[in-house]
Amino acid sequence: MPERSLTTTLGPVTLEAENGAITALHWRAGGYDDDPLLIEAARQLDAYFSGARQSFDLPLTPRGSDLTRRTCAAMQAIPFGETRTYGDLAREMQVPAQAIGQACGANPIPVLIPCHRILGASGLGGFSAKGGVETKVWLLRHEGAASLLI
Repeated sequence: MPERSLTTTLGPVTLEAENGAITALHWRAGGYDDDPLLIEAARQLDAYFSGARQSFDLPLTPRGSDLTRRTCAAMQAIPFGETRTYGDLAREMQVPAQAIGQACGANPIPVLIPCHRILGASGLGGFSAKGGVETKVWLLRHEGAASLLI
């Protein structure tokens, strides 16, 4: 599967693509395939991390259960700098909040699908990236959602 790595403020990330869509983002270094979609995705991610971009215009195909894919679609609808709670999505999707938490944790394309914008009712909740919750805090501050952290 083609992959392309880039160095970000949070360390190396590697994007994977299949059948004309981004399918994964890993928190590690990897290959540097010259796939045009991966080159564009890396360019957009670089612009996001530099503060020049607030949204992504890429075909995304998250793998996972039906609930994971539905949760990913709901997370993509959350605008830059805004957050929702696990409970908000649970009510919207009519499933238990714990199931939303598990689906967020299973998000195969973090940042591009902004699982960092999902918070617990009384705290940050978790984050599956290298650095865990500290990475989530960095992303929320980067998007101007830092007031939610106080």
